[in-house]
Amino acid sequence: MSANCATWTSERIELLKRRLHAGLSCGQIAREIGVTRNAVIGKVNRLGLSRPKDVIDRQLEQRRAARLARPKTPRTWRPKRPRRNIFAQHEMLMAAFPRPQARAEEDISIYNGCGCTLFELSQMKCRWPISNPGAKDFCFCGNEPVKGLPYCLGHARIAYLSIRRQRSSARA
Repeated sequence: MSANCATWTSERIELLKRRLHAGLSCGQIAREIGVTRNAVIGKVNRLGLSRPKDVIDRQLEQRRAARLARPKTPRTWRPKRPRRNIFAQHEMLMAAFPRPQARAEEDISIYNGCGCTLFELSQMKCRWPISNPGAKDFCFCGNEPVKGLPYCLGHARIAYLSIRRQRSSARA
């Protein structure tokens, strides 16, 4: 209880018991007595009080009746963000890399020097970090990404190894 209100007197306890048996909530009782809701809950627990069964049944019936009387409003439908399964990811990678090429990495410009900061980064920019975070020249690639992937074509080749490249790098 707060310092400015009196302790639990016998009158307050009697008032608490009457209000509890009348079916008032702990918050309502607290407002009438002038204490906090938690003080009421604590005192009820310490005294070992509980609501009579008929009060509990009456409150449940009132809640059910109120729920049934309330018109049902349809929920607003929000589309869930689809998760890409492994097959969809594989199709995106196959679309990005249509045929295996021996040295196609040299043909693709990975970083053209026009990086972007974290504030300029969007879904339409490659998110590959250039340099180390905290360095003066740290930025993100900023090139146009492959559709459905966070990286441009050059960085996607680095990030997503083909099975053949995985096996060859594992052997080395």
